Amino acid sequence: MFAVIRIRGSVKTDKRIADTLNMLRLNRTNHCVLVPENPTFEGMLKKTKSWLTWGQIDPLTLERLVFKRGRLGGNKKVDQKVSKEIAKKIIKNQSLNGLKIKPIFRLSPPSKGHKSVKLSYPRGALGPRGEKINELIKRMI
Repeated sequence: MFAVIRIRGSVKTDKRIADTLNMLRLNRTNHCVLVPENPTFEGMLKKTKSWLTWGQIDPLTLERLVFKRGRLGGNKKVDQKVSKEIAKKIIKNQSLNGLKIKPIFRLSPPSKGHKSVKLSYPRGALGPRGEKINELIKRMI
């Protein structure tokens, strides 16, 4: 499972890139979504690599992300017990129909900031990160 975070804004964005970002539900900066690792999503991520960063999320970070930034219907917070259940279902790729969790996690800007929002990782903040995405998410929660 990939955690995808939008880094750059929408000014002077090509229409095809903007459409792809909308399909990924990343309409604002510092928003995070979870997508499965399959060729369709990997192609979308490679196409928009100059606006996003992504990597494999570990279960502990996922549980913390759901607890701190996850929202249920009516913008209600998720409690600790439910967050563990949601994280287990997300990892097993099970249906979340009964839980009605919102698919977007609104994050704050990272503490100590990004290195650069115009350069690729590791010199900047854009592109694939692998396991290092967990460190960025912890800084943004």
